[in-house]
Amino acid sequence: MKYIIVGIGNFGGYLAKRLTNLGHEVIGIDSNASRIELIKDSITHSIVMDATDQAAVKNLPLKDTDVVIIAIGEHIGASIMSTAIFKQLKANRIIARAINELHETVIQAIGVDEIIHPEEETADRLAKRLEMKGVLDSLEISDDYNIVEVKVPSRYIGLTVAETDIRKEFYLNILTIIKLQQKKNLLGINTPHKEVLGVVTPEYKFENEDILLLFGKIKNIQQFLAL
Repeated sequence: MKYIIVGIGNFGGYLAKRLTNLGHEVIGIDSNASRIELIKDSITHSIVMDATDQAAVKNLPLKDTDVVIIAIGEHIGASIMSTAIFKQLKANRIIARAINELHETVIQAIGVDEIIHPEEETADRLAKRLEMKGVLDSLEISDDYNIVEVKVPSRYIGLTVAETDIRKEFYLNILTIIKLQQKKNLLGINTPHKEVLGVVTPEYKFENEDILLLFGKIKNIQQFLAL
């Protein structure tokens, strides 16, 4: 897919690099030349541009772009103006970052397709992880259901998935198994890297340090964590 990301700050810059690494075409836009300089070698295209300038925005390949993401996080006025311009130019899909409730009301009135709150979502995710002792990471699906990463309990090490029968005992589904491997970074320092095993068979035998990716009701996850 092709993305245009407006605002290459911490959030926008990370998102641009992540989407590029996943194989998508990304055009990163920022009026700050130093930000573009920092990211230019990590994404597909990078442009120093004022996204509140309609004449400049018109030159972008909007018809060929699947999603425009307004990731500006410092200047609400610039965010609103650029959102309105992309909407007026009939971008296929617009996702906009909201800084506060008033900002959200305005961009909602403009008619964006989706509004995101990265800071709030990150805080909620961290709060959920801290609340459930033993959870390494979590993704909230609804008020009742979560996907969590947890270390395999010691009682299961050496047993197969079928032998533990976690689904029957706790009503939880094992989505996959994650193993932490050590890989050298650019500085030659060993850092942990996640290796996902894919679909887990009933014959898989749990090993020490395995990380389970579990899906189920929060109350059942908490029962499992009590192990």
